Amino acid sequence: MIRRFKRPRWTCVQCLYAQRRANATSAAAARPSPAPATFTTADNDHDDQTLRRIFDSQHFWDEFLQKSRHQVGHKSAGLLGNRYLMQPEGFQTYAQATLLKCQKLVEKILAVETVEGYKGIVRDMDRLSDWLCRVIDLADFVRMSHPDRRFQAAATAAYATMFEYMNKLNTTTGLNDQLKRAAAIPEVLESWSEEEKTVANILIRDFSKSAIDLPDGARNDFVEISNEIAKVGSQFEANMAPEKPYINFSSSRLRGMDPTVVKRLTRFGTSTVPTTGSTAVIALRQIEDPDVRREIYVANRTASKASVKRLEKLLNARSRLAKVAGYPTYGHMALSDKMAQTPEAVNQFLEALLADTRPQVQEELQDLLDLKESDARSDNFPHRINAWDRDYYTSRLLSGLQTRIRPDTLAAFFSLGSVLQGLSRLFTHLYGIRLVPRETLPGEAWTDDVRRLDVIDDSGNHIAVVYCDLFSRPGKSPNPAHFTLRCSRAISDAEVAEYAHAPHAFASPLEAATDGMAAARDPVSGTFYQLPTIALICDFPRPAKGSTRPTLLSFRDVQTLFHEMGHAAHSMLGRTELQNVSGTRCATDFAELPSVLMEHFAFAPKVLGLWARHWETGKALPYELVQERLELEKRTQGAETEAQILLAMLDQRYHGVPAGEGSVDSTAVYHDVFDTFASVHEPAGTAWQGFFGHMYGYGAVYYSYLFDRAIANRVWKCVAGVLGDERLEHGGEEAMKEVGRWGVREGRI
Repeated sequence: MIRRFKRPRWTCVQCLYAQRRANATSAAAARPSPAPATFTTADNDHDDQTLRRIFDSQHFWDEFLQKSRHQVGHKSAGLLGNRYLMQPEGFQTYAQATLLKCQKLVEKILAVETVEGYKGIVRDMDRLSDWLCRVIDLADFVRMSHPDRRFQAAATAAYATMFEYMNKLNTTTGLNDQLKRAAAIPEVLESWSEEEKTVANILIRDFSKSAIDLPDGARNDFVEISNEIAKVGSQFEANMAPEKPYINFSSSRLRGMDPTVVKRLTRFGTSTVPTTGSTAVIALRQIEDPDVRREIYVANRTASKASVKRLEKLLNARSRLAKVAGYPTYGHMALSDKMAQTPEAVNQFLEALLADTRPQVQEELQDLLDLKESDARSDNFPHRINAWDRDYYTSRLLSGLQTRIRPDTLAAFFSLGSVLQGLSRLFTHLYGIRLVPRETLPGEAWTDDVRRLDVIDDSGNHIAVVYCDLFSRPGKSPNPAHFTLRCSRAISDAEVAEYAHAPHAFASPLEAATDGMAAARDPVSGTFYQLPTIALICDFPRPAKGSTRPTLLSFRDVQTLFHEMGHAAHSMLGRTELQNVSGTRCATDFAELPSVLMEHFAFAPKVLGLWARHWETGKALPYELVQERLELEKRTQGAETEAQILLAMLDQRYHGVPAGEGSVDSTAVYHDVFDTFASVHEPAGTAWQGFFGHMYGYGAVYYSYLFDRAIANRVWKCVAGVLGDERLEHGGEEAMKEVGRWGVREGRI
């Protein structure tokens, strides 16, 4: 019934040659760079310029931040405005206060006996879900992102408390019975809005997935196993590590690698090379000695035994959960409420997509083989491309094709502030909203590097809040991520009035009703709404201290920021009265569509014309430079798509084991999938699956990225009527197979 509505974080997978693709049509390539857009409203222009400067000038940001300090002094406003969270120990107080509220509301729901009472039951259950998610989603974010370990520990404890309570509610038969009684009364059903009817169906389905119809013992098992999955999954995601963190070589064996990097790694003639991270990526692309590359590749693709063991423990728990819930596999359980519906449908999609992708992969491999045969050593398998050859020869191939673009050429036009400015301008054109910088109060943000952006519509109404934590710092995860901290929900006057005479930690009943986070009254309906609140996390390098040069983003960084802001747009534009259907609270295999679609906008000529200027000269970006880079991107698109397909297949295999059959040999399954379907086989001894962090948040639904990319291609090209195709209307096997035939290559219609 009560779901943890977290869109799993997008995290980079180092073994893939790249994760995201910019897509541009050939027709767009012929267009000249368009003139920049103009903004004539004085306030809008001021906000527009301020938006760029708070990210591009540290001096300007320091001055901007001090405004709030002078206004309110230095007393903490509480994390995100929540006064419970002025200190780490406040998390437990917050969790306990929320538990008391939830328990009272559960008692109210269970006591309903009248028709009038049943009319309000969906809103009460949605409110119950919202209260739980307020703590769970915020605690999950803080334990992953806050730099203070005390806050991390407190958030972890609060998360565990609320997650366990949520699982108990999911197996509370009385709540399920009351909801079904309400839905069976014609007068009640007729009184519900479409949102209420939709939420009622969602909650009834979720109760069914939570073994609600089984005996007490089975329901207790369901709660225990669900808690185990949350614990083990979090541990797996947070502690992924290689079996060999470093490998030593004589520095003379690193020939071809950037000398400045080699110097940094070398002491007394011995170079210590990290097996993961950017240094390993550079090594695999540049080192000439194939034996060195092979050793680095194998280490890069071999997770620690502890990581593999945690993954297998997670898979085993999911299999046991499926058995308790009465599903043949965990895959069937996870997909029952998704667009795909069944594992069979997902496999149809993946097989069709693999067939579409395979010819391009073979062409790419032949290009690499031609290059290798011209200089390969006789002892390095001269007539085939090995896994440890792929990055090296791809890098050489692209270097030979690249004629005009040095690594820093495009970046000079992509300052972080200008990209955010461009996103705001694009949103104004598309949706009539803009991003407005706002000073954070003391204690509101988890670090002074965080920039708060309020989302304002074209009538001046406040509709959402985005917290941007985009600069690197020690201990921070390098993986880009989007967190929905709170979704839209209508806050009734009666709900606010409940706090008028009740004790609370806030300055007003409205603040108490929203935990101090952003809220606004709708100018048309007069209804108060808690506003969607989003955190965007990236790991971009900060400018050198004292330098006027801003943070300059790479081509991939721009794609990443557009992708994550696509998720944010999905949340900020999803105003609904009930939070169960707000924004990213949707089927997981649809959640990536808005973000993938945003990637298409990133390098479209008209969009670049809105913002892409040289950080120093103000010169517009010549589009032919972008087009050359896009053409280079196409040269490896097949390999990258195949890699994603293989991971999605692996995900299905892991979650397709018959329920309750016991432990899975994840390494054997991994090699079987890659030996069967990969164009280039993995070396023996590798165990990359221990790095597959998506297995926790995207278990059995990793195909979503590819599925939504295929759909996004069609949406971008505006193929008339495609989404009205009868084969696609109800999902399932035929729909998935058809989408797989579409492919994910640009230019395919």
